[in-house]
Amino acid sequence: MTVFLTICIIACFIISFLAFIYPIIPGILAVWAGYFIYHFGINGGELTTSFWIIQVIFTLFIFVADFIANGYFLKKYGSSKWGERVGMISIIVGSFFFPPFGLIIIPFLSVFITELMHKKAPKDAFLVGVATVVGFLSSTVAKAILQIIMIIIFVCYIVF
Repeated sequence: MTVFLTICIIACFIISFLAFIYPIIPGILAVWAGYFIYHFGINGGELTTSFWIIQVIFTLFIFVADFIANGYFLKKYGSSKWGERVGMISIIVGSFFFPPFGLIIIPFLSVFITELMHKKAPKDAFLVGVATVVGFLSSTVAKAILQIIMIIIFVCYIVF
């Protein structure tokens, strides 16, 4: 049974990284599912209170990193509210069309067109489109690094 549960934990961690290609998948929840499988299925006493506090802090950092990176780049290049909304929706839509390329092309084009419709100059609309992609990619890298750290901490707690 332990082998099966360990395979389930590894699968949860792999699924959590698929969320970077398919943003509709709640990646951080998959990480937490792996933790809960270990805690309730393998060894309930090994993950201490300090482990759970550390993981909650990292989870909060992941949510904050996502909003800060996207918001920073969009505001820096003067995105409209519609551009921000369309950018978020198009990232989800783009994940279903030729991932990972759809995650770059579809948000860029949709925000570029949205900003043109809001009477932005083509150069400015182009920059906002690029900012959408850069914000998404930078937040993805930040989340991936934080998620890797979370999993390493988990492994350290169960090994040492």
